[in-house]
Order: sequence, then C-alpha cells, then structure tokens
Amino acid sequence: MTDRPRVPEAVRRVYLMGICGVAMASLAGLLRQQGIEVTGSDENVYPPMSDFVAAMGIDIKRGWDAANIEPAPDLVVIGNVIRRENPEAQAVLTRGLPYVSLPEALGHFCLAGKTSLVIAGTHGKTTTSALTAWLLEAAGLSPGFMIGGLARNFGAGFRLGAGRHFVVEGDEYDTAFFDKGPKFLHYRPKLTVITSVEFDHADIYADLAAVKRSFARLIDIIPEDGLLLPYQGCPNLAELVPEARCRVEPYDTEVGAYWQAADASFGPQGTSFELLRAGLSAGRFASPLHGAHNLKNAVAALALGLHAGAGVEGLRRGLATFAGVARRQEVKGEVGGVTLLEDFAHHPSAVRETLAALRAAYAGRRLIVAFEPRTNSSRRSVFQADYATAFASADVCLIPPAPGLEKIPEADRFSSEQLVADLAARGQEAHFCRDVAAIVDFVAAQARPGDVVITMSNGGFDNIQPRLAAALAARKPKSEALPQRASA
Repeated sequence: MTDRPRVPEAVRRVYLMGICGVAMASLAGLLRQQGIEVTGSDENVYPPMSDFVAAMGIDIKRGWDAANIEPAPDLVVIGNVIRRENPEAQAVLTRGLPYVSLPEALGHFCLAGKTSLVIAGTHGKTTTSALTAWLLEAAGLSPGFMIGGLARNFGAGFRLGAGRHFVVEGDEYDTAFFDKGPKFLHYRPKLTVITSVEFDHADIYADLAAVKRSFARLIDIIPEDGLLLPYQGCPNLAELVPEARCRVEPYDTEVGAYWQAADASFGPQGTSFELLRAGLSAGRFASPLHGAHNLKNAVAALALGLHAGAGVEGLRRGLATFAGVARRQEVKGEVGGVTLLEDFAHHPSAVRETLAALRAAYAGRRLIVAFEPRTNSSRRSVFQADYATAFASADVCLIPPAPGLEKIPEADRFSSEQLVADLAARGQEAHFCRDVAAIVDFVAAQARPGDVVITMSNGGFDNIQPRLAAALAARKPKSEALPQRASA
C-alpha cells in the first residue's frame, strides 16, 4: 500500500498489535529504551511473554477490539500474525492512523544512523546473530541487536546499544498483511551474512525458486560499499552470489573460502580452530559450541566482527565465553544421571546437523530424541521423506502427532506414523507416541544413567521439559539396567 499516512516526526506513543510475540515484545523493549510510551494487544496473553511485557510496565489489552486503540496513538505497529479483517486493523485503516510493520518500525527507530549487520539464511541465523552481538560486546563496541531468541550472555533478545553497530537476525518470513515481502528487506543491510538457502516456510513460499528470489532481493539491496559473507558450501546460495554488487567474501570450513576454519579440533568442551583470511592466519580461536554447523557460524561471526573493527583479543575472549541461545542445544539439567537438552531444530537439515553435533559431543552415550513436527512446513508432507534420514544420529526416536493438522489440506498432511515406519525400516528404534504424556512415560520407563534426552520443537511442546524432569526424579532407583524398549 503506497497511500499510508506517514510516520510522524515526533512519536511519543506507539501501539503494538500482537505484542506478546517474541519479536514484537523485543521491539516493545527497544522502544521503551528510547523513552517511548508503549501499549498493545494480543489474543494469546500468557506467560512467559505476558510476564516479560508486563515487567516493562506495558499495559496489555486482551483480545482484539477497536476500542483498545483509544486514545489514538502516534503510531500503530501491526504484526505479521494480524490479518486485514482484524477489528483493530480495520479501525486503524478506517480512522487513517499512521501504521507500519514490525520490520519497518525496527528500521525507523533502531537502524537509522547505524551500521546494520544482518544475519540471514534458512539455518543458523539466531545463533550466529547472538554470537556476533556478543563478540562485538566483548570487544568493547556496545552493539545494539534484535534476535529471535534469548541471547544468554545478555539475558535478552534485544538491546538498543550505545555503539554504532546494530545486529539483526534477518528473517525471510513475510512482513505484514499489507506487505508480503520478506522482513529482511527492511533491515538496511551493510554487512550481511547468508548462512544457507533451502526450501522452508511452505505456507508462504510455493517452492525453492520462490525462496531463492527473496534472497536474491536481499543481495540486491546490499550497497556497493557493503559486504556479503555467503556460506560457500550451499549450492543454492552460490547461484545467487554472482549478482551481488558489493564485495563478496565466502566463508567455509573447506579450502578455497576467503574466510576458513582450518586445523579444527572437536572435543567434549567444544571446538578449536585456526581462522584464515585469504589464506593468512587471523589467529587461533576456541569455541564452546559443538558441531560442524556451529564452527561455520563462528567463522561468519568472527569475519563480521573483524570487519566491524573489533580487535582479535576481544573476539577471542568473546567466542570463548559465548553462552549460547536458549533452546539451541541448551542443557536443561541432569536428573538421575540422564541429561536433558532442548533444541529449536525443526527443518530436516537443522535436525540432521544438530543431532550429528550432539552425537559427537556425547560420544558413547545413547541419544533419545522427541521431535514435535509443529511448524507450518513440518506439518506438511513436503519434508516427509527428508525426515526419514534426518534422525540418523539418534538411537531412539519418539514422534507424536503433528498439532493443528486440521488446518492443513488432507492430501498435504505430514504423517508421524509414516515417519516412525520409515525410521524403523532403516533399522532405527522409533515409536509413535499419542501425546506428550506417552513420551514422558516412555522416557521414565526406559532412560538409563548416561542417556541424553533431546526435545526438538519450535514451540512449548506441551511443557515437556519440566514434565520429563519430574518423571525422572520420581523414579525409584533400580539395581538393574532399565529395559531398552517399551510400548508408547
């Protein structure tokens, strides 16, 4: 829409529609840090996000009602979960109130006058964004950032920052009902990492070609004096890179990349490696992160840090002390000798890489994986065959039904039962579990000291982690090893 009212020069009061979303709550925090009064509404108002927003002193309206937008704010930010027919959206349009999308608001209030470091890609962008922000912080550059996860070093997913750099996780999902382009087009990229380009978000992208077109648009808006750091090992991305008008410096763990991790050593405590820049050593670094994918993420973040002007010692210190991102290979605790981990992985490639990393990190220990196919893509059959090989590093797979299948056309629905059958055909132990209670019962009956139980979902997974911990804690000690199989 080109006839929207302009954003006022002076904005004192902002209303956020969909304020309890992770990104919207982060934007609320960024606005509050600038002294702007924030109010908002949401349909799903419950902890932890409702508590997080309330702790900032923000009044939350429950449910959608045109009366909520009274008195009229200076600006309304409309989240991408809001549809045009929403009564509040209709009130905004009818009354001619100024409104923007979340990405537009971030660009207007946080990126103006800053050097924007955008980390995009199908996989790894949250961890790489959080790592980049922490590297710059450790180097004394005080960056601002907005990340789609809780950066544990900061205890938050956002900060305004006092420095001249702002780190943004560049999401390719659509922007708003009035702007169906990807979010990252609003982030004013200057230094840009693209970690990978694969088919995802089957609810908004028709095919891989459509995804590639979006990333091509991102590459096209990087200014000539900007920088593109593409992952060299992604064929889909390699097709797009020649169109860049800016400097291009590929990164990888393989020979031939401009930025390369060489002489890597993997161990229980993480990874150490030599960082090469155009074949010359930029120093040796140690990372607490596990897996080849996180080694690549570290190379990209270090390259960004050096281009941003960070010193090597600060970067080395930052990488060594990086605490990770909540729900990314996060150890939740150990109960009765059983280690509980939580991870966000849901795309088949992410599941594969994450489990391979955990297999190496917990060598000789049994990996029990509970996977919830919850995303708009994983609930569809588009990845049915790919998931059959994604769990190769797991010893036991527990698969519940995909939630919300009634919203998917029957012919396009993912089948958890079929995945279990496919895994069993490959010789893996796999069980279809009717619900989370069945998963908890299975783990309580089977898990042995030394086992590692990993839950994988982009949602709450019906509060599975505390339920697992409670069930394991309630077990009576047994003198003999627990049986390896049980009906779920």
